[in-house]
Amino acid sequence: MARIKINGPYDFDRVLQRLSIDPLMVINHKERFVKVPMYQEESPIVVKVQATGTKQEPSFQLSSSATLTDLEVQHITSIFQWDRPLQEIGSHFANTDLASIFKEHEGTPLVLDFDLYHCLMKCIIHQQVNMKFAHTLTERFVHTFGFEKEGVWFYPKPHEVAKLDYEQITELKMSRRKAEYIIDTSKLIANGDLALNSLDKMSDEEILKKLIKVRGIGPWTVQNLLLFGLGRPNLFPIADIGIQNALKKLNGLDQKPTVLQMQEWSKDWEPYLSYASLYLWRSIEPQAEELVK
Repeated sequence: MARIKINGPYDFDRVLQRLSIDPLMVINHKERFVKVPMYQEESPIVVKVQATGTKQEPSFQLSSSATLTDLEVQHITSIFQWDRPLQEIGSHFANTDLASIFKEHEGTPLVLDFDLYHCLMKCIIHQQVNMKFAHTLTERFVHTFGFEKEGVWFYPKPHEVAKLDYEQITELKMSRRKAEYIIDTSKLIANGDLALNSLDKMSDEEILKKLIKVRGIGPWTVQNLLLFGLGRPNLFPIADIGIQNALKKLNGLDQKPTVLQMQEWSKDWEPYLSYASLYLWRSIEPQAEELVK
């Protein structure tokens, strides 16, 4: 068991609300915990991450049937961004046109996907489908090819997906092209031709240049991987429909903003464009009363 204390604000209840959009998450809102699937060397383990403090004085307890080492604690810290203080970010946006959103959702961190490969697979599956169906497809993928431990689902590993036939993916109601993207990308990773564990040492631009060479990975997928896989702080996916709709709502527009408008507005949000993106998404997502039943 490990206990963690960080500086506030950090609203773990809002973290759970946002995570609960994903049906694969094992969450208890009342007891304020989420169970995280991860690996200790090659062995799958489940880590229960439970809030024990408040938004202004956050603290957490990590527990598992396995004995947790510093590596697992560091990984959890990275996932939940406990090492990135939100007070400075909130202060930055207090004098911008996003001030009201940042005040309403104070202490909402940029939580990462639990694993970089999982993040990439999810990004590919989510391409060009609505959010609800995207989560359904991802759930089918994991339930079909992954495994369950202590009530928590684990994604399949790259070498396992690499061995699949395209038809096994299309049977899940995904397109043939998407099946090719999933399996062919997994083959590159399994063969060592695409080393995901080296990406954190590269710049955003270097990662973009490297990944868009892979068939099925475009700028949208790379931006989402940078945001939710690597936690890069200064990304603003202008082409994202959700962000466009959030800005339309925020500014009371009759139609979606133009690229030029979004580029101009976003100048004031640097160097924290990723947080602007997150809070804009959050402003149009289901809120607490809709998510917590």
